[in-house]
Amino acid sequence: TKVSSNPAMNRNDTVMVNYTAQFKKIQTAIDKFISEKKSSPLSAFVLVVTSELEQDFAILEKRFSAISPEFQKGFYGKIVKQQIEESKVGAIGTEAIAFTQNDTTGVPVSLESFRGKYVLLDFWASWCRPCRVENPNVVAAFNKFKSKNFTVLGVSLDRAKEPWIEAIKADQLAWTQVSDLKFWQNEVALKYKVQGIPQNFLIGPDGKIVGKNLRGPQLESKLCELLGCN
Repeated sequence: TKVSSNPAMNRNDTVMVNYTAQFKKIQTAIDKFISEKKSSPLSAFVLVVTSELEQDFAILEKRFSAISPEFQKGFYGKIVKQQIEESKVGAIGTEAIAFTQNDTTGVPVSLESFRGKYVLLDFWASWCRPCRVENPNVVAAFNKFKSKNFTVLGVSLDRAKEPWIEAIKADQLAWTQVSDLKFWQNEVALKYKVQGIPQNFLIGPDGKIVGKNLRGPQLESKLCELLGCN
């Protein structure tokens, strides 16, 4: 392996390696504890205090299912179950949450109407500079794959209609756009627990999420993988 001449980069690499090793040790220790103490009330408590360490809801769900049913239904067990349900929102492999919201002309548009296609659910806003910078990449992906059963559904977190419409025209966003003009209280954004934009979810023809937060070359690469680039 080639060693960087930059001492700071080498230190960062070392820190990351050490962090990964320690993280794996912690995960192993949690699994061991749950396995040995699944009939103890401490099992659910440990899942609560360590749940923030685990981003994969499937692993947390597996640990939860291993503890005694008695403690699954207890105080801490209920907390863990709620955390699992919340972590499933927008997760890859889960069903995309259904919604209906008005387009730029006030016509209701449902996510269900896109069933059978790959659709990029794209959260953005006219006032969001990173979103505007990313829009050309989304436009390029749309133009390249729109003939291959792919489209985009934009959800804007704008507060006023005029700047929203102007941004759509300026950035040449030729796909369906919806918004309730409620800023961060946009009902679709709340359903998907969107806390920052740009954010997107790639939804398959069966309605399940197959990718998320795909930007720039990552988006094109994923679409090539799914739809082919020939």
